[in-house]
Amino acid sequence: MKPHLLKVPTEPSHSFSIRQDKIPNINNRWHHHAEVELVHFHRGAGTQFVGDHVKRFGPGDIVLVGANLPHYWRYDDTYFTTQSEEGPYATVIHFTEDFWGDRFLNLPENKPLRTLLEKARRGLLLTDDSGKTVGALMEDLRQSEGPHRIMGLINCLLTIARSEDVQLLSSLGFQYDRSDSENERINAIYEYTLNHFREKISLDAIAGVARLVPNSFCRYFKSRAGKTYSQFLMEIRIGHACKLLIDKQVDVKQICYESGFNNSSCFHQRFKAVTGKSPQSYRLAYSDKPN
Repeated sequence: MKPHLLKVPTEPSHSFSIRQDKIPNINNRWHHHAEVELVHFHRGAGTQFVGDHVKRFGPGDIVLVGANLPHYWRYDDTYFTTQSEEGPYATVIHFTEDFWGDRFLNLPENKPLRTLLEKARRGLLLTDDSGKTVGALMEDLRQSEGPHRIMGLINCLLTIARSEDVQLLSSLGFQYDRSDSENERINAIYEYTLNHFREKISLDAIAGVARLVPNSFCRYFKSRAGKTYSQFLMEIRIGHACKLLIDKQVDVKQICYESGFNNSSCFHQRFKAVTGKSPQSYRLAYSDKPN
């Protein structure tokens, strides 16, 4: 399994890049790059893959992805089927770990930065008040020039390092195969699953997408993803159910079937196992949150 190696462009006058992405799924495949990535989602929602971790992402989320950690953000299909001036967009920063020189991170004063970048190799999610603070700092950085750009980036990273609201994403033992022969296979599996999770996906069908026989596919997927395909598919379905519970006042039983489950009791059991809440409690928790 090999994520696509992405070449991140930089400008001759800048040592690292910061941009605003306003095209959904601009990098619409599982990919990695040598640069560390810091992304702030302003508008838009979808499914997030960081290493072997799968979850929903949405406005306000800030994610720090370490060097060469595979990742992929797939916006929901609705952003491609409706025309709106309020489309998704995100602010994205890319920088190499050594852009400030070989010795900078080894200075004793910079131990918090070094520790943060080590943790980022598993991916970090920042939300709540700390996320708002970092989001504001990223906007200031986007408008800065000269040494203030570097100082702004350091402020962003130190704020994340000091935050108690940081969630580690990918598992500690996550590894991936960089073999050229596996370059497209995982992308095909992800894309097929995201397009068909509302339906019953047979083992024969998904194995055919991966160009493997069923028994080989089961071993292949678990060895690469650290989980069975059934677990992966359930995470996608539960993530979609979470979206519907937050976005729509739809009956929970209807959400069960729209998310690919054909049994209400099974849906409730799996939903609580993943989220720690019943569907009704999950909806109530989000309805009490301020917009």
